[in-house]
Amino acid sequence: MTSTAPAADRAVPPPPARSRPARLLPEDPVLRRLSAITLVNTVGNGLGMTLGVVYFTRVMGFGVGAVGLVLTLAGACGVAAGVPAGRLSDRYGPRPVLVVLLAAQAVCAAAYVLVDRLAVFAVLACLVAVADRGGSAVRGALFAEVLPVDGRVAGRAYLRSVTNTGLAVGTLGAAAVLQLDTRGAYLTALLADAASFGVIAVLYLLLVPSTPRTPEQAARSAGGPNPALRDRAFLALTGLNAVVSLQFVMIEVGLPLWVVRDTDAPRWMVAGGLLVNTALVIALQVRATRGTERPRAAALVFRRGALLVAASCLVLGLAAGLPGWAAALLVAGGVACQALGEVYSQAGAWALGYDLARDGAHGAYQGVLNTGTSGALMLGPVLMTSVVVAHGLLGWALLAALFAAAGWGMTALVRS
Repeated sequence: MTSTAPAADRAVPPPPARSRPARLLPEDPVLRRLSAITLVNTVGNGLGMTLGVVYFTRVMGFGVGAVGLVLTLAGACGVAAGVPAGRLSDRYGPRPVLVVLLAAQAVCAAAYVLVDRLAVFAVLACLVAVADRGGSAVRGALFAEVLPVDGRVAGRAYLRSVTNTGLAVGTLGAAAVLQLDTRGAYLTALLADAASFGVIAVLYLLLVPSTPRTPEQAARSAGGPNPALRDRAFLALTGLNAVVSLQFVMIEVGLPLWVVRDTDAPRWMVAGGLLVNTALVIALQVRATRGTERPRAAALVFRRGALLVAASCLVLGLAAGLPGWAAALLVAGGVACQALGEVYSQAGAWALGYDLARDGAHGAYQGVLNTGTSGALMLGPVLMTSVVVAHGLLGWALLAALFAAAGWGMTALVRS
């Protein structure tokens, strides 16, 4: 018998249940594509970052001091690249600019295997840094363009979780190369890193939609001064975010030196701490974006993160002079506290970086914001070695005060 029930009263079949692996993937198809691109990129980065210095010192025979000087010079070049790259993305669109930078990075990274002189290494390292840091600014503008306005911060958080996953996989691959310790293994890994840049350049070109620039948009972006450099509030935001970005140098440079030199905690706590940080960021970064929908709320989230990082400094500083088991507990607690602070401060900074930018100029604003972070990462190692670790608990307390001041300063800035 044919049913006579109104259409509105008929049962609507439930949507098909998604498998557990599928539930881990975002529903937005653009974000899924960006996730795949990010995973390829960061696996390659995990290989390159871990093995680059070892290759040029152990295989090529360059002095440690010379390699350090080259990398410092390359870092300075990278700092200078963010602002012009962001302006170019506003004029021509972020996707074509990013593709050009990635292609250049692929060529220069592949040329590492042909290096036989320090001067050539220095030139290539500077070019790679320019492409890398410029690309970071352009990616921020690309996310603003291809992700929905109410999903930008959550999208970036998901991509950051993917980034940490990719880096972990790449680092495991690098560990296998280090165990083999042959010239062929190093060359293969470096070429794989270079190939990853070429692959993602093609993927960005083919998979990520992008809105073409109109002649009016291009002319407006090309003319006049950089709006972000004339925006005093945004420059202040950039400075405060740069201060809190020192936490990355703290966990990568300050923590290993402190654990090995000044505490009785087991040395494996260095690697264990980094793994804990990675795992917590993967698990919590998306959740930490909740409540960042408005600038004042985002500033509060940023402050919460900065204060957690400040607390982690004090916990780590107290580990000196304690028995090994007690020092290990404090190191673990400090790393966990820093990871919580990292996810909150990053979520707040992303939201404010987009909310306080002028429409149509996200490239310029992301370029300035990334330049501040790059500057902090370049100067941070000197601060960690000469001030924090060198002065023990007092040094950690000074760093904690710096983080706390930046957190409170952000809320005051946004209120004003």
